[in-house]
Amino acid sequence: MQNEEEKRLHEQQTKKKDWLKWGPYLSERQWGTVREDYSANGDAWNYFPHEHARSRAYRWGEDGIAGFSDRYCNICFGIGLWNGKDPIIKERLFGLTGPQGNHGEDVKELYYYLANTPSHSYMKHLYKYPQKKFPYDKLVAENQNRGRNDLEYELLDTGVFDNNAYFDVVTEYAKADEKDILIKVTVTNRHTEAANLTLLPTLTMRNHWTFKEMSRKPKIQKRIQNKVPYVAIDHPYVGNYQLYFEEANELLFTENETNRESIYLQKNSHPFKKDLFHKAVLSSDFKLATKNKNGTKFAPRYQITLEGGQSKTLKLRLSEKALKNPLGASFDVIFKEREEECNTFYSNLAPKASADKRAVLKQAFAGLLWTKQYYNYEVEQWLKGDSKNSQPPQERLSGRNNSWKTLRNHDVLSMPDAWEYPWYAAWDSAFHCASFALIDPDFAKEQLLLFTKEWYMAPNGQIPAYEWNFSDVNPPVQAWSALRIYKTDKQKTGSSDVKFLKRIFNKLSLNFTWWVNRLDGNNNNVFQGGFLGLDNIGVFDRSHGVPGNGILEQVDGTAWMALYCLNMLEMSLEIAMVDETYEEMATKYFGHFIFIAEALNQMDNNYATWDDKEGFFYDRLILPDGRSAPIKIRSIAGMLSLAAVLTIQKETLDKLPKFKASVVWFKKYRSENLKYPVIQEFAEGEDLLLSLVPRDRMQLLIKSLLDEKEFLSPYGIRSLSKIHQKPYEIEIEGINYSINYEPAESTVSLFGGNSNWRGPVWMPLNYLFIHSLREYFSYCGNDLKFEYPTGGTKKLNLQEISTELSKRLIKIFEKDEKGNRPFNALYETTYQKEHFKDHILFYEYFHGENGRGLGASHQTGWTALVANLIDEIDS
Repeated sequence: MQNEEEKRLHEQQTKKKDWLKWGPYLSERQWGTVREDYSANGDAWNYFPHEHARSRAYRWGEDGIAGFSDRYCNICFGIGLWNGKDPIIKERLFGLTGPQGNHGEDVKELYYYLANTPSHSYMKHLYKYPQKKFPYDKLVAENQNRGRNDLEYELLDTGVFDNNAYFDVVTEYAKADEKDILIKVTVTNRHTEAANLTLLPTLTMRNHWTFKEMSRKPKIQKRIQNKVPYVAIDHPYVGNYQLYFEEANELLFTENETNRESIYLQKNSHPFKKDLFHKAVLSSDFKLATKNKNGTKFAPRYQITLEGGQSKTLKLRLSEKALKNPLGASFDVIFKEREEECNTFYSNLAPKASADKRAVLKQAFAGLLWTKQYYNYEVEQWLKGDSKNSQPPQERLSGRNNSWKTLRNHDVLSMPDAWEYPWYAAWDSAFHCASFALIDPDFAKEQLLLFTKEWYMAPNGQIPAYEWNFSDVNPPVQAWSALRIYKTDKQKTGSSDVKFLKRIFNKLSLNFTWWVNRLDGNNNNVFQGGFLGLDNIGVFDRSHGVPGNGILEQVDGTAWMALYCLNMLEMSLEIAMVDETYEEMATKYFGHFIFIAEALNQMDNNYATWDDKEGFFYDRLILPDGRSAPIKIRSIAGMLSLAAVLTIQKETLDKLPKFKASVVWFKKYRSENLKYPVIQEFAEGEDLLLSLVPRDRMQLLIKSLLDEKEFLSPYGIRSLSKIHQKPYEIEIEGINYSINYEPAESTVSLFGGNSNWRGPVWMPLNYLFIHSLREYFSYCGNDLKFEYPTGGTKKLNLQEISTELSKRLIKIFEKDEKGNRPFNALYETTYQKEHFKDHILFYEYFHGENGRGLGASHQTGWTALVANLIDEIDS
């Protein structure tokens, strides 16, 4: 029997209602993005800094705190706050730009995603606002003074939260219907002394009219009903809505337009500009802001005084309907129902999990859902500029993303996070979809398919990486993700969505061909590809050329392609069960995989990547004169060959006789030419194991993987072996390069210094390894066991080992016997306090020794995979 949230998702799927018309689609930061950068030199950070955001209209989106909007971000709602001391109203989140941070860009705020349902029928967000002056300048200055060997200087380090001198601001949304949204903002004074706060629930019309022609300009107009004011919204793209609210001190109106005098020292045509509320509130002069009774930006102002520990709740309602009693008794009833429905929906996941793990799971999905963001970027228009505005410099036409003129993105997308990444990242999104499949498989499918649409994918088949450089090469994990979605959906619903597999398979065939043609420079089935998402894992920047003008034969590039082959093979087999024409495609990918496996494992020439003595795969540098040398870094790049594994059941082979005949042919007629017996495990009438590495090498790699002196951390698999505590060095063309194990923040500047694959634990790669071990187990069963950890007395099969690895990763977020969660290692005292202890952050990656959270603090995206792990072992 479907619960209420599942019914809403069914109504969405069958198009009976559009529950996703409104959601958390408003970014937390639009400033500093590539889309808003119209500079000649591509300096996005400085062209549109945070200091401009309050006064300057955006071209490609909007931003706000705890924000909510229609799916195209035309009508936007967020909260504004002022503690009486700050130099600006807090309307959007603040953070350091890439050049300002000693470890790159970073948000410097305290906020938490507490709840969200897939239909966004109930959402809950917490923002912690200091009562002292917000330390903007101090955060910038201190981080700039710190080096790469120092920790980042965080908001909690500044002392502004000492003695609990802050407000908890909880923003909640509940949908009475698809176009009827109830809003509550609850402010609590956590200090013991009374404190004042100005609250501005703010409605903003995204500014299209400055940049392009509109049939009419949207308008927010004051109206009166039963002597109670409300505002009516007339928008040419969205329609007519009403915003109802409780009695306020003032009703403020202005226009969402650039203050040209403030930004460009040019004369304004009128005084009603985007930053008018800032001037009015800070000066306590509301004459101008209350002069007009209409505009494109509106806020009721509430001046609140709270005693120590006191709370106050304000109610609002955004509705397409004209309501007689919008904030009456039914308001609280609806809110209570939606919150209970949210709890019921998540109670069906991981029923065996502890209460603490269930809290982790729920907040992981909350973060994943809160970071569904509207994204608009039309590259050709962006390059040319807008006819109604100033023309951009000519240099842009040959600058960033100039070859991506067919890219036209105008969608709600799953972002890694809503601050550091108010833009998508292709391989991140593929992992997000694996998590979305557990709670909203239809969104997961459509999200993954978006990247194969003609307004995303380039005509040559390349999938865009991310807006900073669409041409960067990310790992091709879309096929892997498609299978995870398909299998999860099948397990949850009992039905097989082969139509989805066909749609994604046909488009990914184009992308696979792009990879083969683009990234196999020696035509030997060993692939290059640049950094492949692993940023600074090498001794040099792999995305910007190879020393000595050589070629780097990358183990991870080849492993990713082998995995891609197996994923496409598995999809074609699944489709062939209902459409025999796909059997030939299965044979194609089967043959391609065999040749890749042969190339990676070859031993008798200068291109060998396997070191038999050390039992590991290493990248190999090949110089123009034919000289070659291995780059002997023991990293997950060399481990990725374990991910390319597939067991094909004998029942499948029997149902697909043409494919089975091809397998038999390869084994019989190609074995004498294939130096590596890729199908050595196959016998007539048995299952077929396809593995990029033979069993003897696989066992050596797993032994290293499970070695606590190498890859096995108390909190998962490290990205670099711990043996590199003694740095690895290599001289190339007279220049010395080195790499050393760094379990925490990066101490090198590659990729801005805010990403590190030199030791920490990353959730997505761990998740890949866990599922690969399970795949090996499905073939080997109890016949293959390993010491866990290596050197210990306990031997486990690969299924048991995968479970133990899952537990290590989950442990990052669970409370220990002292009530501490490892990711909070630097702030244990703070997070043991009553109003902090149950709030969970999902960092980008984690310390290789103590599990401390690192990188982007709210990058729930692929870290939400912890919810999958909980579901998999506690269902």
